[in-house]
Amino acid sequence: MEIVLKNLSKVFSGSGKRRHEKVVAVNRFDLTIPDGKLVGLLGPSGCGKSTLLNLICGLEEPTEGRILFGSDDVTDLPPEARGVGMVFQNYALYPHLSVHDNIIFPLENLRGAKRLPKEEMEKRVAEAARLVQITELMERRPDELSGGQQQRVAIARALVKTPSVLLLDEPLSNLDARLRLQTREEIRRIQTETGVTTVFVTHDQEEAMSISDYIIVMKEGVLQQLGEPQTIYEKPANLFVAKFLGTPQINVFDAEIRSGRLCLGGAEVMPMQGLADMPVWAGIRPEGFVIDPAGPLECGLVRVEVMGRDTSIVFTHPAFTGASARAIVPTAKNVDRSAPTLRFSLNPEKVHIFSKTDELRLGAAAGGDVQ
Repeated sequence: MEIVLKNLSKVFSGSGKRRHEKVVAVNRFDLTIPDGKLVGLLGPSGCGKSTLLNLICGLEEPTEGRILFGSDDVTDLPPEARGVGMVFQNYALYPHLSVHDNIIFPLENLRGAKRLPKEEMEKRVAEAARLVQITELMERRPDELSGGQQQRVAIARALVKTPSVLLLDEPLSNLDARLRLQTREEIRRIQTETGVTTVFVTHDQEEAMSISDYIIVMKEGVLQQLGEPQTIYEKPANLFVAKFLGTPQINVFDAEIRSGRLCLGGAEVMPMQGLADMPVWAGIRPEGFVIDPAGPLECGLVRVEVMGRDTSIVFTHPAFTGASARAIVPTAKNVDRSAPTLRFSLNPEKVHIFSKTDELRLGAAAGGDVQ
């Protein structure tokens, strides 16, 4: 099911002493989520992710704008009439009911023409349990399950209604690191097997990038960028997106374009075609630094951290906007840890230039596109 958001906004009134203030949680979203895709909704805490999900689900009413599922306008429909499955952060399982009874509960509450025969209900429950691989747990109660198993029950309960849209609100936040990895792979498998359009809310960029067909990046209720994960990583629309995606974070330098060259701290470090002379922010991914004794970028060596396959080099530079920058290089590269400085050349594909006026990406490095 394709989801279309047209000029969608949600404004909340303040409370207490701030009751006259307005909080814009979602600000004029125009967005199309393709049919049958898994889309990660990504952004920092408080950016409006869960509010947007609640608007799609029907738990919140928009201040303005419309929501369409395919060609059907569902803006004014209640949640139960939208054909949506919702999985919450806290799972919201009934503690006194077995796994089987938790899953079948939504079907038993259908009324009128939507009511299913008991045999069909049991068939759907069995299929949902098979999908999430909890068939052997059907007689247990939630307090007898691990966090990962409870999450699977919550997903099965959402799928048993055969929804046209599945919405997941921070579904992995209560799991430990190992279970998070395992469960996010399961979510990807389940979505692929069912083909249901899925929106997955998270603040964890690694989760979003690893399983999503597309990601939506939000900031303060505003859509920043929509696209395939790797495309957004390689071509961030603005400085916020560039800094939000990537671990370790992108290194940002106070720089300038001068006579077709990128200059950091007065040193010309690489060609930069297609941009006029101006002050800019230069974002360099950690993997964009190449150890080069003859390189143009001289930096102060702070420490070297060997991490198995890769080595992390912490260094300083006068043009860097923080305390220390970080480069990631192959461990096979030898680094003289006793040296006070080291030199880098740069991989042009890992360098991004941003306007100091509006922080939009002005273009990639030499040979790249200019937007």
